[in-house]
Amino acid sequence: MSTVTTTADGPAVLVGFARALRAAGVDAGPDRVQAFLGALDVLRPGLRSDVYWAGRLTLCGNRDDLERYDRVFGAYFGPGPDARGRLPRPTPPPRLRLVVRDTGPSPAPAPRTEQDAPPAAALASSTEVLRHRDLAELTAAERDQLRRLLAAFALHGEPRRTARLRPARRGTVDPRRTVREMLRRGGEPARLRRHARADRPRRVVLLVDVSGSMAPYADALLRFAHAATHGAPARERARTEVFTIGTRLTRVTRELAHRDPDMAMHAVAAAVPDWRGGTRLGEMLRGFLDRWGQRGMARGAVVVVLSDGWERGDPALLAGQMRRLHRLAHRVVWANPRKARPGYAPLAAGMAAALPSVDAFVEGHSLAALERLAAVVRGADYA
Repeated sequence: MSTVTTTADGPAVLVGFARALRAAGVDAGPDRVQAFLGALDVLRPGLRSDVYWAGRLTLCGNRDDLERYDRVFGAYFGPGPDARGRLPRPTPPPRLRLVVRDTGPSPAPAPRTEQDAPPAAALASSTEVLRHRDLAELTAAERDQLRRLLAAFALHGEPRRTARLRPARRGTVDPRRTVREMLRRGGEPARLRRHARADRPRRVVLLVDVSGSMAPYADALLRFAHAATHGAPARERARTEVFTIGTRLTRVTRELAHRDPDMAMHAVAAAVPDWRGGTRLGEMLRGFLDRWGQRGMARGAVVVVLSDGWERGDPALLAGQMRRLHRLAHRVVWANPRKARPGYAPLAAGMAAALPSVDAFVEGHSLAALERLAAVVRGADYA
């Protein structure tokens, strides 16, 4: 069986695929990525089935990763193989009955095999380019592909230690469980039982700017917020809150509860009265803190502001409310789509007033930038 060679940028595409998996919540660390690339050196990196099974066996660590892996693989390379290892074949075109002269048997067309398909890296190279494209410059087809990739996102808050103890292999000795185990054995010596502090992700609060200046990015950012509320395990979904900000503050967590992203976007559009309006960031932050922040929603949370920083109100009010938010929150992250533009400087009055109270100032113009934003929310350092 002949092998299919990949394109020159094949390794970069495969590493980009691993980054997308991490953004979807799969713990695809450097060691697993190295094993993935090593497995493809032995197999055929030009075949989707080999890429699929090599990644599934090396990049996935538990059962929950399998569903996320299939979603990301389908968005990157097309549908994966079925349970018997065969890729789905397209539906054959309808046959036409033709009346022809009898000129003898004609050779049967050779069946299309997977070796005739484009290499996997070639199939994914457009997706890798799409990861770095500005969201405001995408075509309709590229936006559809972007939505499939955003649907696989997961957003986890930075973990924190809780007072609750859980059984663990390493940690302090649990005297009660140890004594119970000894009594169960009739007083015979038993292995020491241990426990450790349980980790729990911090609450994530997303404040999405839907004003007119953010119109080219608002749909993608809201779909990112939708994936953030659904990509986490069920026990963590209640710890993600989403608000839209413009001339009014609107809580859209309930609207984003729809499993289908398109239905969620329709519900958000119906609930938000100030779509593509002006921007009063200072007043919106004050309203959020007065109504929700003081009740504990922002206390100890990771608060993410997705906005270009244009402020029609008083910059001094925005500066004061940002200081107030910074005292309550564990971490304040600001994602600005304009930051990626050449020669950008935070000279706008609103952005300049907010920056002193921001812990991480990141880009938000592309899929790759949103992946980095997700890593910062999880606690990664931003340089």
